[in-house]
This record gives sequence, C-alpha cells and structure tokens, in this order.
Amino acid sequence: MTDAPAVAIVGMSGRFPGARDLGEFWRNLREGVCSITDFTDEELLADGVDADELRGPGYVAAKGFLAEADRFEHELFGFNATEAGALDPQHRLLLETAWSALEDAGYDPLRAPARTGVYVGGGPSEHAVAAQVDRGLRSRLGPMHVRVFTDREFLAGWLSYRLGLTGPSLTVQTGCSTSLATVHVAVQALLTGECDLALAGGVSIDSPYRRGYVYEPGGISSPDGRCRPFDEKAAGTVGGDGVGLVLLRRLEEAVSDGDPIHAVIRGTAVTNDGTARVGFTAPGVDGQTAAIVEAWAAAGLDPAAAQYLEAHGTGTDLGDRIEVAAAAAAFTREETGRCGIGSVKSNVGHLNAAAGVAGLIKVALMLRHRTTVPTVNVTRPHPDLALDTTPFRLLTATARWPRPASGPRLAGVSSLGIGGTNVHVVLEEPPQPPPANPHPELPLVLPLSARTQAQLATAARRLAAALRSPDAPPLTDVAHTLAHGRAALNVRAYVVATTHEQAATALDAHTTPDALDAHAAPDTHTASDTHTGLETHAALGSRTAQASSLGEAWLAGQDVEWPDDGGRRVRLPGHPFAGPSHGALTLNAPPAPEPARQDDDDDVTTAVTELFMTTLALQGPDDLAKTYFAVGGDSLTAVFLVSELRDRFGRDLPIELFLGALTIEELIARATGGEDDDLLGDLLDELER
Repeated sequence: MTDAPAVAIVGMSGRFPGARDLGEFWRNLREGVCSITDFTDEELLADGVDADELRGPGYVAAKGFLAEADRFEHELFGFNATEAGALDPQHRLLLETAWSALEDAGYDPLRAPARTGVYVGGGPSEHAVAAQVDRGLRSRLGPMHVRVFTDREFLAGWLSYRLGLTGPSLTVQTGCSTSLATVHVAVQALLTGECDLALAGGVSIDSPYRRGYVYEPGGISSPDGRCRPFDEKAAGTVGGDGVGLVLLRRLEEAVSDGDPIHAVIRGTAVTNDGTARVGFTAPGVDGQTAAIVEAWAAAGLDPAAAQYLEAHGTGTDLGDRIEVAAAAAAFTREETGRCGIGSVKSNVGHLNAAAGVAGLIKVALMLRHRTTVPTVNVTRPHPDLALDTTPFRLLTATARWPRPASGPRLAGVSSLGIGGTNVHVVLEEPPQPPPANPHPELPLVLPLSARTQAQLATAARRLAAALRSPDAPPLTDVAHTLAHGRAALNVRAYVVATTHEQAATALDAHTTPDALDAHAAPDTHTASDTHTGLETHAALGSRTAQASSLGEAWLAGQDVEWPDDGGRRVRLPGHPFAGPSHGALTLNAPPAPEPARQDDDDDVTTAVTELFMTTLALQGPDDLAKTYFAVGGDSLTAVFLVSELRDRFGRDLPIELFLGALTIEELIARATGGEDDDLLGDLLDELER
C-alpha cells in the first residue's frame, strides 16, 4: 500500500459502439464482442456517402458506429429545437453523459456541489465544419451562435453553464490522448484543492451518420475494417465514435462519506516525445517510458507490481512495436508474461479524443468486477514484438482476476496522441465498501420523476429490476439517493415500502404509461397497497402517514425537504434519455442561399415573424402572445435578432425592448413599424411597472 494522495472514480458514464450504457459495454467486453459495424452499400448511400467514393478502390465500409448519436433530450438542458439542431452532436452527447455520470455517483445533476470542475475534450466533426460554410444557418442564428454551438472549444463551458458548475472549466486537446489527459489535469486540480469534484473525459463524433473510409497502403488504417492490436495479422486501426466521462473525488473524502467507488486513481503523468521520433505523427519510445515511470512514481508504487496494462494499441506495425518496447522498459521485472496486456480498440475501434477514457472505463470495470477481458480479433502475438521476452502476455480470454498476495489489484492505462503527448494513469481496485448501516424496517418514500410519462414508466421498471438484484443496496440508501441524488422533474410518482420486494412490487404498477396518472390520481402511487396491515402498529402507522404526506407533496410538484435519514449515495439506474433525432449538418448537403432582402410591408411582417418563429423555435401562434424570456430567449439571441432586423430588413429595434414585458407579437409590430409610439417612453413605463 501507499500513503500518496489518491483520487476515487465515484461516477462513470459512457456510450460506445454497440453499447448504449456501461452495463452493455461491460457485457460486450466480458463476452469478447467486436462492436465494429460493417455497412451495406444501401446504408451508406442513404446516409449520403458519395457513390463514386463508395465504389472506388480501397473503400472500407466499416466503423465503430455509435447508433442514435443524433438524438438529444434538448428540453432537459434548456435548448429549443432550433438550437438543438445547430448544437454539435458532441456537445449534445457530452451533456447527457455528464448528467448520467453525476447520477451514477448519487448526485442531483442540477444541484451538484458548486466547486465541481469540468475537464473535457472532443474531436473534429463534420457538423462543425459544415456549420461554418452553411450560409443559411449563419443567417438564421448569427456567426457567434454558430460558433458557440459547434466549436469544441466550448465543450466544457456548456457543461458548466447548463449544470451550474462553478469549478474550473477547461477544454483540453492533445489529439488521440485528449480524454486521458483531461483525467490527469482533473486529478491534479483535485489534489491541489482547485475543486472538490471533477468531471473528466472526452467525446468524438466525427459524424452520426454511417461512414466508411478509404484505405491507403502504408497508412494507419486497417485494410479489412478490423483492429488487431499486437496480433500477427495487425495491419492498422479503424475509426469509431463514442463518449465517456468519469466523476472524480479525493479518495479520503469519498471513503469517509461511504461513496460508491469504481476504482482508485493512484498516480498520473503526462510527457511529450519532443524531437525523439522520426516524425511529428510518429510515436517515441523514451517519452512513453517516462510517462509510465513518472505515473507509478507519483503513486509511490513499483511498475513491476502491475498485473495489467491497457495499451493505446492501435494495431499499426510501428505503433505497436514502439509501445511494447517503451512499456517493457518501464515495467521491468525478471519474470516474463506476468502482466496482461490488451486494448479496447479491438472492440470498438479508435475513438480519437474519447479513446483514452474508453480504456480507463474498461479497466475500472475490470477492477470492480475482478475480471480480465480479452482483446478480440487476435490469434497470436506478432513475432516482431517478441512478447515472450517481455513482462507481457496478450489476453485472449475472459478470466477471473485473482488478488495478488503482495497487495491490491493494480493496472496501468496508456494513451498516446499524435503530436507526441503521452499519458499514463495508475489504477487500483476499489476499497472494500463500508458495512451497511443497520436500519429498522420502517416505511420509506421512494420518489421518482421524469419529463414524460413514458420515461417515468421506464425509470420505474429499471428501479424495480435493480431492487430485485442480489446486490441491491440497502433500501434506506436507495431512498436517500432518489430523494437527494436525482433532479426533480415535472412528471412524478412515488411508492412507500419497508422492504426491497415491497418497493419493487409497488413499482411494477408504474411500469406502463397508462398506469402513470400519478399526477392526477394520487391513489395510483401504491403506498396504501404496500402497507396493508402496518397501520395496526401505531408507530409504523404514524411513519407511513408521514411518508405518504411527503409523497403527496412530491406529487403536487412541491420542492420537498426530505428528512435526513442517514442514508448514503448508492449506484442506481439513472435518467432514461429519450430525446428526438436532431440530425447533423453534413458537407454533402448544398449550402442554403443567402436570404433576399424584404421591401414590401406585408412581406416584411411575414418574414420578420418567420425570423422570430424560427430563431426561438416557437410552436405556433399562441407563443406570439408570450414575452421574449418566457419562450426561452436570452441576451445572445436578442443581439442576433437585432442584427438580423437591421441587416436584412433595415429596421432598428432597441435591444432594451427585449428586456421588458412586450410580447413577441408586440416586438414584431415594433420592428415592422406597426406601432409608432414613443419606444423609449414605453420601455421606461414597462420597466417601472
């Protein structure tokens, strides 16, 4: 063991090829599934791939494809439909993943500790490039809006803004090692006291549509659409899309509060190869070795103690040879083959800016489940690597991970970026969880909420399944997490129960949308059914009445002050996202023409109305009777509207009018000259009122 300060991974969330959540991701890893997708010509043509390119030489119709990457529950994060369509899919998925990572740790995403830092990065995207050349979009939203909605520079800022997080907020970019570099920066911030919690990770969605790639001999891409790290048939890598975030907290505080812990980060380090490589895009041995040695030194541990190395592992000839040589120099030990080695790229492809965090999450899951998983698509190590002379053996099957006699299970995770930035993280298995607090079997309120009835039904079904699981947490902790670690949304239900099975049975009644009239029909919350016979005991009857009273206040939409029940944060199913598809911009679409200037008064009124309707995503004429801020307007959008009115229509509308009580209809009338009143006088009157 080591006394060096450490950081706990208390929350995780991710979406990877073939996996909508980490439960599916772990199942795929454990079962040795390759989640790289082979596309048909029809699928690729339907998604806009050029027919000549598709049928040209060297086109490989494969990718680590992330299904439904264009879906986004925009209303949950305060975006209207127009804004959501302009928002880069990377921003969309990162927001939802941050929400889930906070929930996984038992925190309310809308009331997380203020001193939560954000350290994220992203990859280049077709959507962002297409947005910059889309004249129609720039005309409708304005250049500034387009930039903040699409540029990866603002990934961290959107998370902090929409979730109300006031810790450091940094977008980190180091090429392929981006997301593991964010973890290093976040760990340092926690250990120096800059923040108390930290979200770290990355996203890479080059396009949510089906795309292959053109294989070029001598390049880094695989000729057959498969990535085989360290294998004798290794010939290159395959691209993929994904997103992953971890929520970090100082280990001492996480243990003190009894937080659920996935794994412990014992040490991190970052280096660069400098000029010690054959070219800018090539890796270097010395820099990689230094990153590993420095990370284990920071942990106060010997690299020889590692039992597993999650390698960068791109499956390229040069990259694999250099990485094995560098790691072997760092993991010096007399015995050969004692340390397993593998790479998640064989399962999901190379996820670019999200590659490092995918490997980190994989190893955290291995440590938590005490199971090692295989690198897929491999048969035997490449002879040029001479693995049999190194500390490493290539893992090709799922196996139990025994605890070494010398101490805890330990692993290293490496990520290497084009440009030479190398990152290494030392992971340790989670500490034994504290014993469950003894609690008498008293009636407990389990509150649920969602945005829609269908989502509430899904949430109830998932929670019921979790409560029936053999490793279900104590019901007191479940109630505590649901009350304090979930956002209070508009569609609500609750159950009252004293045991897991009572709660699960009551939840079963809420698992179809038709049964979820909990708002209008309080008797559907099932509390009375759950407690048949309990009221014969005065104390329990009083407790049941108190619990039902809290539940009814919850149903009524009140901000309930839940009692301090001594519970702990535990891992439970999170919000079931169900947003619509918002598509993505593509370079294959023809650019929209510049809007024509309007001169006729009737045409001007129609065009200005359309400008407001489109920009604010108004649903119909009823929205015209609402004020600007009531329909979701903000200051940046007001600046854009004023500029559009001036540039396209030659009309000046003081921006101050947007701050008053004028309806959208009245603003349009002012803009089109429909009212000739003293604008400044009216504004002052409105402000005074």
